[in-house]
Amino acid sequence: MTRFTEELRSAADPIYQAIFDHPFVRGIADGTLRKEQLIHYVKQDFEYLNAYIRIYGIAISRCEDRAIMALFNEQISFILNSETHPHQNFCYVAGVTYEEMQGYPLAPSANHYIRHMLNVAHEGALEDVIAALLPCPWTYMEIGQKLIEEVNPDESHPFYEWMHFYGDREFGITEQLRRLLDEWAESLSQARKDRLKEHFLTSCQLEYMFWDMAFALEAWPVDLLEATEVGR
Repeated sequence: MTRFTEELRSAADPIYQAIFDHPFVRGIADGTLRKEQLIHYVKQDFEYLNAYIRIYGIAISRCEDRAIMALFNEQISFILNSETHPHQNFCYVAGVTYEEMQGYPLAPSANHYIRHMLNVAHEGALEDVIAALLPCPWTYMEIGQKLIEEVNPDESHPFYEWMHFYGDREFGITEQLRRLLDEWAESLSQARKDRLKEHFLTSCQLEYMFWDMAFALEAWPVDLLEATEVGR
């Protein structure tokens, strides 16, 4: 019997392939990303991960099973204490400090992604939250695996640490979240499964948009500082 999350992955395959082929991801592979692109990514991902932590907190508030509470709590700790390492890798290559990259406004696509996840978390059940959260670790794991296989980087590659941080996590949080979602989906109606699929695919699309945002140095169309100065 096909797992529900396998159905989700199959439906999202065109998005995954587009992410693998995105110029930012290709820039990680060949080490050609510009300093400004790395900086923009870290600024936005720092705020995105802050929101991700808060959503795990919402998920904990919906839990009755202590083992699941512990899983989500471990992930909060992982983001706070371990997922700084790939950011540090980008910052080192860009020649900036991680501390300098914190506290910046959200670009449109990052804002959209965070609002999507928060809306699902506040309005849905626990399975809705997991469906919206799952594409982030799943796409990153597959990107890392694909780049390691393709590039076979040694430690001289500028993004060696980034690739291995994500690519070496085959049996990590992605599989644990998949098992939870597969278990919960067994008792759900087709209408509920379709809703979970919608959450999952929207997050996948927004993963692509996040890479695109970083590559294009996306910003809001009107610079408010500039507009204020013009109006004086």
